[in-house]
Amino acid sequence: MVAEFPSGQGARVPLPVLRRDTQQSRRRLSRHGVCALGAMLVPAVLFPTGLFLLREDARFIWLGDVRAYPLEFWVIAVCGTVATCGGLLDWLHHRSGETTVGRREHRAHLLALASGGLPLFVLLAFASLSPQPLRFLLPVLVLLIYTVVLISYDEFVFHHRCGRFETVTHRLLTFGNGLAFLAWTHWCFVSRSVGP
Repeated sequence: MVAEFPSGQGARVPLPVLRRDTQQSRRRLSRHGVCALGAMLVPAVLFPTGLFLLREDARFIWLGDVRAYPLEFWVIAVCGTVATCGGLLDWLHHRSGETTVGRREHRAHLLALASGGLPLFVLLAFASLSPQPLRFLLPVLVLLIYTVVLISYDEFVFHHRCGRFETVTHRLLTFGNGLAFLAWTHWCFVSRSVGP
């Protein structure tokens, strides 16, 4: 069985060749997709791990009692979980083959996650541990703005034609992470300064 495709001389391309080429290009993109998935999962894994490791620290002794957790931590838990689920659903949706991510779109995803979200996570972690968190406020705000610009670029350039399911997964990921980071920022720079 063959399919006709315009190739300059009107050549006919066998369907098995087309399938093989499609599978190879998907494999190339899926290797990069694992990097994006890893970058997306880092906060979901490191935040609870960090809390677990800090429970013996005298400054964070209250971590031993879940009832003593500030409201912001509950917002982080709920919104972070929603964001992670939305990101996983979006990633699985792309892996299913229904929609594929082009090279430019993949770079935009990775740029937002790896150069925006991950450094922001690291800065907020340092601010959380610092006795003077306000030193980190300006870099955190700069990274927040930078990350929002990258996410907006990704949404407006690549995702304005998405289907309903994909749009919902993007919104869960974007707004979930945004609210979780804002809650963490509020705890770092407002609630800690005011105290109990």
